[in-house]
Amino acid sequence: MINSVDSENEQRYIDELKIQRLLTSYAHNLDDGKFAENAELLKYAEFIVLSDTAQGSEEVEQFLSRGVQRHKDGTPRTWHSVSNPLINFSSSGDSATCVSYFTVHQELEGFPLQPICAGRYYDRFEKHEGQWRFTSRNVVPRLMGDVQFHIGTPFGG
Repeated sequence: MINSVDSENEQRYIDELKIQRLLTSYAHNLDDGKFAENAELLKYAEFIVLSDTAQGSEEVEQFLSRGVQRHKDGTPRTWHSVSNPLINFSSSGDSATCVSYFTVHQELEGFPLQPICAGRYYDRFEKHEGQWRFTSRNVVPRLMGDVQFHIGTPFGG
């Protein structure tokens, strides 16, 4: 019995690390201007930002390309920090939810380094053929600063 519990706890820990890697990969890709890579991460997910929704990799990539400005170096010149993830698994262990904080800093010539937005990500995941993937990402900004050099054309606009 103890071995079974230990094995289950070990698997849960491994699954939590894999989900945290998805959270972190999204932030790194976004800051590097790798919108196609994030579209791939979210290809099985509903992606919601405020009142806009994108579904599938093509729509997500279009949303990011139109909704996030890229600058001379091809990046948004941002630094996304993701913190305080609370991951909860279903009793079956094949799905999970996560709420985490995000803070976005930005710096450009003539625009000193500063926080421009903070909020929460509300995520859902599923384990498909042994791999975790997003099924939903809801981006909920809570504190807004100067986003004039970050936000592009709204999706569908």
